[in-house]
Amino acid sequence: MARAWHTVTAVVAVVALVLQSVLVVTGYGALLDVEQPPLGVRLGRLISYFTIQSNLLVAAGAITLAVAPGRDGRGWRVLRLAGLVGITVTGLVHFLLLRPLLELHGWSLVCDRLLHLVVPLLAIAGWLLFGPRPRVSGRVVARALGWPVAWTAWTLAMGAATGWFPYPFLDFDAKGWPSVLATCGCITLLFLGLFAGAAYLDRRLPSTHERA
Repeated sequence: MARAWHTVTAVVAVVALVLQSVLVVTGYGALLDVEQPPLGVRLGRLISYFTIQSNLLVAAGAITLAVAPGRDGRGWRVLRLAGLVGITVTGLVHFLLLRPLLELHGWSLVCDRLLHLVVPLLAIAGWLLFGPRPRVSGRVVARALGWPVAWTAWTLAMGAATGWFPYPFLDFDAKGWPSVLATCGCITLLFLGLFAGAAYLDRRLPSTHERA
């Protein structure tokens, strides 16, 4: 069952990522932009979205678990935890901050639901049900936290250089620095809480061998 669940998660994540890439390449529903920038710019912006990166991490982790449900390794633990917490933040931030701003239709709506709802639910449920556990330590948390911190710094730097931001709440030109810093602070607290919660549940929930 673990292998089947991770396989479904991987397939849904990959399909959603491919579909979003096709929409961007064809210029249909070019994310939050009204104008159509060149293809290279569109693809660069696509990979800049936290949603896309978190889904990529989930897909990579799920593919490896579909092959070996008891997978382990130092680098793999970081990838798995970063994907789990990242996709959780993706779902929560989209629901609370972004969903009211979007009016999507057709394939854009389908892709939005897959990336922001279906994949997060599959990834979180898969981790709770099948683990593998134990896999989370303080060192793993510290390394996994490096990704969202680096993403935030890079996004703000690129926004200052180009004037483009993947999410409206990071646009300090429009929102002002106090608003952006307050939002980043709240999201940072969310990340820390989720990492702490994952570490706690990793110790409390039955290990992979116990469940087997």
